[in-house]
Amino acid sequence: MNIPNFKIGDSLTLQKVVTDTDTALNYGSGQLENLLSTPSLVALMIEASVKLLDSKLEEGYISVGKMAQVVHEKPSLLGDTVSVKVEITGFDGSRIQILMTAYDEFGQIGVGSHERYVVNKASLLKRAAEREDYISRADY
Repeated sequence: MNIPNFKIGDSLTLQKVVTDTDTALNYGSGQLENLLSTPSLVALMIEASVKLLDSKLEEGYISVGKMAQVVHEKPSLLGDTVSVKVEITGFDGSRIQILMTAYDEFGQIGVGSHERYVVNKASLLKRAAEREDYISRADY
C-alpha cells in the first residue's frame, strides 16, 4: 500500500445550509425544530474529513473513523450557513489526527478532534462479514 504523505496543516473547508433534515427535531428532539442538531454537525465534520483524505488514496483504500470528540458550543438556525474546517494535525503512517472547527455567520459554533485510519476496503469488508457470520452462529 502506498499511503500518500499527508502533511500537517493540510486542510479543507466544507459549507452547508441548515435544512429541515439537519434540525434537532429530525433526531428526536421535539422541542428544537429550527436548530442544527449535534449529530448533523458531527456528520458534516466527518464528511469534510473524508473528502480531505480519501481523494488522495490509492484505489481500494479508504479512511475509517476510529474516534471523534466534538463540543457543540452554539446554536445555528434553520437556513444558516455552516462552515466546517478540518485540518491534519498528526500523521504516523496509517493514523491521521484531525482538528475540526465549525462556524456559522456569527462565529464559532463547535470544535472537535477526529482520528481516522487508512485501510484496505476489501479486507475490512471481509473481516466484517466473518464477524457477522461468527455472531450469527453463536449460541447465547
